[in-house]
Amino acid sequence: MAQTVAPREERILLGLGSMALAVMLFTMIDTSAKWLVLAGLSAMQVAFLRYAIHFLLAIVVFVPREGLSAFRSHSPKLQVLRSASLFTGTCLNFMALKYLPITVTTTIMFAGPILVTLLAIPMLGEKVGRHRIAAVCVGFLGVIVVMRPWGTGFHPAMLLNLGALVGASIYFLMTRKLAGIENNSTSQLWASGLATFCLAPFAFSQWVWPTETADWVFFLLIGIFGGTAHILATSAHRLADASILAPVIYIQIFSAAFAGIVFFNTYPTAWTMCGGLIIIGAGVYIWYRERQAKKRKYHD
Repeated sequence: MAQTVAPREERILLGLGSMALAVMLFTMIDTSAKWLVLAGLSAMQVAFLRYAIHFLLAIVVFVPREGLSAFRSHSPKLQVLRSASLFTGTCLNFMALKYLPITVTTTIMFAGPILVTLLAIPMLGEKVGRHRIAAVCVGFLGVIVVMRPWGTGFHPAMLLNLGALVGASIYFLMTRKLAGIENNSTSQLWASGLATFCLAPFAFSQWVWPTETADWVFFLLIGIFGGTAHILATSAHRLADASILAPVIYIQIFSAAFAGIVFFNTYPTAWTMCGGLIIIGAGVYIWYRERQAKKRKYHD
């Protein structure tokens, strides 16, 4: 009996829904991390938890279906660079979360697509026109507005967040480079597995067990949030084109603001919202220009 394939419109809607849920779970990763580091756990231990549980989830999901071949990489050097960039960025972000509101760290990380556009020139040899270069400059202006290096709103932990931004951007560039070369299962297992083994010595050397019930909840759930979010995001990209899904990530500014208010009683400042709107505007413009370029290339 032939397998029934959902109409394209339904697949796109399902992809958008999966991506939206993934974005909200990404917020819960940051929420859990901030809660745990404020409870006295080190950023390294929290990052280890996030990846160790993600690794176990990836094994349960992919290995029964594909066997040990799921671990076999065609580009191990790129996988190592991709994984190292991801968990380094995660550790820096978790360190920053101890001192900064979630809305600030999230907003700065929104500059990821902007930095990816810039780094793609030397790292992938991509050509970027003057319109996108101008959008990159505007986007970084938005980052400066959020950070406010000229005033009392600046905190040195924002520099950690900038490091996390660079790590995440290199991760996305390596993901783009590995597209079509590696299976999703291999990339998931390598990213979470390498992070788990690299972070384990640091985590166990300063291990702290939670003491409160709420601490235990976040302790147990952070890895589930991480693994589920990545699996949903990957599934979304199978159902809909990346050019359709890209703007969905910006709903995280609302989920981050909500989480900050509910869990930490912190409200986004006008500077953060203003800078966030600038960054989002620049990111959406870059997305629009890239989508138009792909359409012209397709019609040619």
